[in-house]
Amino acid sequence: MQVQLHRQDPAELIAHLAELGVGWVKVQVSWKVFQPDPDRLDEEWWGELDALVTAAEAHDIRVLLSVAKAPEWTRLTTEEDGPPAEFARFGEFMHLLASRYVGRVAAYELWNEANLAREWRGLVLDGWALASLIQVGAEGVRSADPNALIIMGAPAPTGIDDGNTAVDDRRFFQQMVDAGVGEWVDGFGVHPYGWANPPASTVANPDPLTTSHNDHPSFFFLETLEDYRAILVAAGVDKPLWATEFGWATFENIGPTPAGLGYMDEVSEWQQAEYTLAAFGLAQERPWVARSSCGISILHPPSAPILRKAATASCAWMARRALCMGRWRRPRNESKSGSHSHCNTSPPCA
Repeated sequence: MQVQLHRQDPAELIAHLAELGVGWVKVQVSWKVFQPDPDRLDEEWWGELDALVTAAEAHDIRVLLSVAKAPEWTRLTTEEDGPPAEFARFGEFMHLLASRYVGRVAAYELWNEANLAREWRGLVLDGWALASLIQVGAEGVRSADPNALIIMGAPAPTGIDDGNTAVDDRRFFQQMVDAGVGEWVDGFGVHPYGWANPPASTVANPDPLTTSHNDHPSFFFLETLEDYRAILVAAGVDKPLWATEFGWATFENIGPTPAGLGYMDEVSEWQQAEYTLAAFGLAQERPWVARSSCGISILHPPSAPILRKAATASCAWMARRALCMGRWRRPRNESKSGSHSHCNTSPPCA
């Protein structure tokens, strides 16, 4: 599960994850805030990460650090986010990071959604370039901690392929594989978001047909996994996919849905839970998808957290916990499509 780490209590966050029964925690390390100047590290950010790693160790939860967003002093432009002008800088930072957590951080994901212009300002959108950056970053990690796993940063499924705003994730993934990134990584990151489409639905056979984000394979969980796997098989690469982000966002019981995110209104909390469990099941049936002891690697429903500030739990949280305990069941007298406000207080594993 991914957590957002800043000015929160790392021990409390990890305690919630331990109760949930997850085996992995993902934290995105924004390089630009951890090293804002060439000779200065931000003590507050590093202290929080130290505390989280320590708490995770205490609960036997493995840590994945996802590293992206170069500092301005390394870049060709200050517009949005992007890579360093000199890739060697990334290798140096990854060596620094891995040296600090030798034997304590299990895996490093190198960069994030670099097929989006907003994540790759300063250079042309190009999977070959990202592969080169990953090679340098992997060398930095392995020079400090050769036992740490290296995960290729996942592209974003967007349905856009104009070369300016974004490059189609399948085409970008193919470029990285063609560039030989498989030689440098132990697994391939993937973000198989489902928007409002159920996990087994496909663009050719949508079930049900949603009102948006239904006309491109990038919008379908299973189709994204299988398309990426097909690219690897065709290239003769036999390494697993890591679902480092996925989920079905909903604002039910949270607040008004923001403008432009109307597809979230088509997902209830209950559907979020059911889709999440179904996704775990589909992944477990596919041995080429990396998994923890209870499902696939990481769960991260964006914009609709399953751990809430008031210590209340969403349906997805409770369903995930019940799945780990082997005790999932649908509450009596409830259907698939109804509103389930009760599920904040009555977990299915209770």
